[in-house]
Amino acid sequence: MEKSMLLEMTGTVERITFRNEKNGFTVLELNNGEELATVVGSIPAAEPGDELHVVGTWTEHPSFGRQFSAQIYERMQPSTAESILLYLSSGAVKGIGRAMAKRMVETFGEHTLEVLEKEPERLAQISGISERKAQQMGEEYRKKQGIREVILGLQKLGVQPEESVRVYRIYGPESVDRVRENPYCLCTEEVDLGFRRADMIAESLEHPADDPSRVRAGILFVLQHNLYNGHTYLPKDKLLPTAAAMLGLPREQVDEAFGELEQDGSVLLCTIHNKCAVYLPKLYHAEVFSAARLQMMMEYPCQSVAGGEEALNDFEKEVGISYAPEQREAILAALSHGMLVLTGGPGTGKTTTLDAIIRILQRKGEKVLLAAPTGRAAKRMSELTGEEAKTLHRLLQVEWDESDSPTFARNEQKPLECDALIIDELSMVDSLLFEAVLRALPMGCRLVLVGDCDQLPSVGPGNVLGDLIMSGMLPVVQLRHIFRQSMQSLIVTNAHKIIAGEMPILNDHSGDFFFMQRTEPEQISQTIQELCSTRLPATYSFSPFTDIQVLSPTRKGELGTGALNRVLQDVLNPHKAGRREVKINGSLFREGDKVMQTRNNYTMEWERSDGTTGEGVYNGDIGIIQQIDRSASVLSVLMDDRTVTYEFETAAELELAYALTVHKSQGSEFPAVVMPMYPGPRPLYYRNLFYTAITRAKHLLILVGTQQTVRLMVTNNRRMYRYSGLKDFLTGEAVFENEP
Repeated sequence: MEKSMLLEMTGTVERITFRNEKNGFTVLELNNGEELATVVGSIPAAEPGDELHVVGTWTEHPSFGRQFSAQIYERMQPSTAESILLYLSSGAVKGIGRAMAKRMVETFGEHTLEVLEKEPERLAQISGISERKAQQMGEEYRKKQGIREVILGLQKLGVQPEESVRVYRIYGPESVDRVRENPYCLCTEEVDLGFRRADMIAESLEHPADDPSRVRAGILFVLQHNLYNGHTYLPKDKLLPTAAAMLGLPREQVDEAFGELEQDGSVLLCTIHNKCAVYLPKLYHAEVFSAARLQMMMEYPCQSVAGGEEALNDFEKEVGISYAPEQREAILAALSHGMLVLTGGPGTGKTTTLDAIIRILQRKGEKVLLAAPTGRAAKRMSELTGEEAKTLHRLLQVEWDESDSPTFARNEQKPLECDALIIDELSMVDSLLFEAVLRALPMGCRLVLVGDCDQLPSVGPGNVLGDLIMSGMLPVVQLRHIFRQSMQSLIVTNAHKIIAGEMPILNDHSGDFFFMQRTEPEQISQTIQELCSTRLPATYSFSPFTDIQVLSPTRKGELGTGALNRVLQDVLNPHKAGRREVKINGSLFREGDKVMQTRNNYTMEWERSDGTTGEGVYNGDIGIIQQIDRSASVLSVLMDDRTVTYEFETAAELELAYALTVHKSQGSEFPAVVMPMYPGPRPLYYRNLFYTAITRAKHLLILVGTQQTVRLMVTNNRRMYRYSGLKDFLTGEAVFENEP
């Protein structure tokens, strides 16, 4: 928002209409001397009677009308007897009601608040107030003042009001002093301002670079940052040199700080592969618990289904299918064991195998639940099986704690109500989510885990599917046989060639897999634009918005998702009169644009056309912008059958989705996939990423670029190695070093 658009307003708070105590978002009525204005924004400490100076803009809300959206605010102490009476009469201070407030103001006038704060014993001269009650009132008022002073004090340090609420929740009235003394207390998971922000605040306060608090926070930051790279731990011999280089400090100082973190339990140590592995506690506990729970399930399996082989034979006759030996092995394993890991590539019959497992278990009277890690994967699972499948978050009944971190209502105390749980796309499930699933699993419940071990691992930390298979501790059936009807698909045939390290067939133009030779980035980009806008819609009647998906290995460069999204937006949804648009955080959005949610937002509300409402929009959900309302600062997005309304601030969680990275496409399947093939950063051009992209295409795949790039990706078998310990805890090879 440009500064020239900002307006200022000063007035007295008459009424608090709404307040979210978690994030401080407030709706209030402000008497500015001319009108009673509705003001909205993060104003967590405001109370009736307060004098506020707000800076922001006027907006028009579709339901609530004209509102002043406050970007910045400053609170001034109520100074007149009238405003003090309004403030105390509102119930803002516990123990003071309207009648009591009137007597206090009649006695002390405009000095009432000063007396309440500094000389509360003087209140005892008022009828009905004992000395003890006077002291309690004074204490309550000082508490109330605490958060106001904290917010104003932290604002001066560059901490926003909504962030200040999180700080105050942890450190209380001492928050400003705590931050001044140690800015790195803002790096805790509950506050989550990040190391870089804390470092800037520390620098402004002239804290030395070798401050022990900074060194400890820096080490933890490196561990936390590497969770986003998929690692659940880091070897000590990699962690400490990395932290020393980032902090610009001698290794000796980093070693000393690390010893303190080890002593106070901020990090936990194991020996894995003869190296010291350093964990953040929550990741350590997640992997240790998961291993222990799986070991217990193997030692005390659920009851085997009686007559399983006979039931399978009967089912084969009924549906007219003769299952391959590997499929029979998988079905019988699921019926006889308490657990099964089922894996296999495209065309190997995972879906038909899964369908048989579900039907036979249901016929034997077992309650079967189906789940997948994302909304799109759950929807696809439902379509393939004909049974309801939920996202894991919805299945586990996600909630959020005071710091807005996800927790789950389903756990050891309130387990899932089922006899069997089947999870698809397990490769996308990270260590923390897998732990949550196992905590919610009832005793004696059957667990079937399905995934493709050759696809990319989860975005979050861990390598759950890979570790389970490599441990050798669980029943695993890998489907390898490609069925005849699937062999007719070049997508399937070439996917298996790629994962075997062989070049795909590129010169067959009769099927569903095409290669178009282009040597320059401009040519590749232009061809992709033509395919999406005219050629594929004309030839196959594919919609460029719902059927065609461009996938790229990278976000950056001429053929990264950033550049491709901009050119595809201009071609598929260009600027024109009457088509409203808005720029949010540097991204231009238009009505009709294809967009994707980029993070899990558990509180985002949605509504279906039948009036059904719910909460939760998840990373990877794709939709079309239906309407942009600049006056109300909102836009609405249709995601499948749900309409989600975003305030412009929240819309920063959206990005254009004409082109996606391969990582973002995990768990999804699209009728047609178009992929640029031009050299880029070698770490992103490798076999498993290529294979994952190919297997996202359901009916048609087109590669546009050079054969050299195809060969590079096929021959580069560099898997993104992850430091994860689940396999080692399962096999008993991990040795714990410091007891938590």
